[in-house]
Amino acid sequence: MIEIRHLFKRYHNHQDSDWVLKDINLMIPEGISVGLLGRNGAGKSTLLRLIAGMDTPERGEIIRYARVSWPIGLSGGFQNSMTGRQNVKFVARVHGAGLDVQRIIDDVEAFAEIGSAFDDPIRTYSSGMRARLNFGLSLAFDFDVYLSDEATAVGDRAFRAKATKAFKDKIGEACLIMVSHSEGILRDLCQSGIYLKDGQALWYDDIDDAIKAYHADTDSSHDNQPEAFEDLASLSLQQLHTLRLERKQAFEKARQEMEAAQKPDIPTSERKAYGSAFRVAREQWHTVIMAIQKRQADKETDT
Repeated sequence: MIEIRHLFKRYHNHQDSDWVLKDINLMIPEGISVGLLGRNGAGKSTLLRLIAGMDTPERGEIIRYARVSWPIGLSGGFQNSMTGRQNVKFVARVHGAGLDVQRIIDDVEAFAEIGSAFDDPIRTYSSGMRARLNFGLSLAFDFDVYLSDEATAVGDRAFRAKATKAFKDKIGEACLIMVSHSEGILRDLCQSGIYLKDGQALWYDDIDDAIKAYHADTDSSHDNQPEAFEDLASLSLQQLHTLRLERKQAFEKARQEMEAAQKPDIPTSERKAYGSAFRVAREQWHTVIMAIQKRQADKETDT
């Protein structure tokens, strides 16, 4: 069980920073897998890091009555000058693996599927290779709760299927708290849901109800904010690249406007509006980039 009490979090990156999370109070039951939903900037990854203990709240506390993993899917946390093998060995020793260190190294090497790069310095890895290594390392330990931040979106089609199966195999022995852009994955792996909206966390006993609540807001909205489950499958790869360039330009424009609005004489409400527009543009651009990466990975696998 994980208990969250009066949790507040914000990042002091500019004047009058908004609260990312405001007075969150949740009780996540033992043995229940939970899907986190919300638009970009809603605080999904922030909440995962807080639950993992990788970040600290402004106010409030998180009480963990279980062993909780670090967020699987993040590519950070490794020592860049060390090889993948050395990083795995170090983490295994820190976590008290004892005589199981070699078994853990072998399991991670097999699961990550990065070949000879396992013995290369981490600084030479792509973000995808880091995420694969992170995934394999996390699953090598027996946690009660596994945190996943888009972990099932890493790699090509075969590896994504392997990652999803690995999570399914853990259900029953452990539970998940996960962020995913795939409704199917959330429905397949989670029973309950948390919908983050305007800094608040809404609990739903049924993941379907959480997804419906999310769609009820996004479908009725007229502010052009992107849906987390945007479907770009009907577009060709060339069309996706064209869309990527268009959205990059929109992102750069939104960024410039947001930065220009960070002046004392600009009303707070106006600065917030520019900040929201920036986050929307960033998510729209990122969504297309992810779609292109997945399409290219699938093409490599098919060939």
